[in-house]
Amino acid sequence: MDLVYIRELEVETVIGIYDWEREIRQRINLDLEMGTDIRQAANTEDVDNTLNYKSVSDRLIEFIEQSEFLLIETMAEQIAEIVLNEFSVKWLRLRLGKPGAVPQAADVGVIIERGERF
Repeated sequence: MDLVYIRELEVETVIGIYDWEREIRQRINLDLEMGTDIRQAANTEDVDNTLNYKSVSDRLIEFIEQSEFLLIETMAEQIAEIVLNEFSVKWLRLRLGKPGAVPQAADVGVIIERGERF
């Protein structure tokens, strides 16, 4: 299995359980590792034969900016579903962080893995 990754993607969204959080946009950040096979893309040098990280990034930015979640866990699950279903990814690891949620910490969040390793 090869990995295509996106690191430190930052997007602003409405996220949180408190009333004041429902009235502002907060920054979230994510790292995404996606299991794929890059051999056909490498042999042909054709972007149509690869998992296009720009397309994945654009889709996730659009989704996150338009979403409003109470829990970061829910957002993580829905991001995973988008990547697995819309981009035919077999396996992924997603780190979704909410910097500033705990003032004494640089970042807090969740890490999930979904799909099957091959």
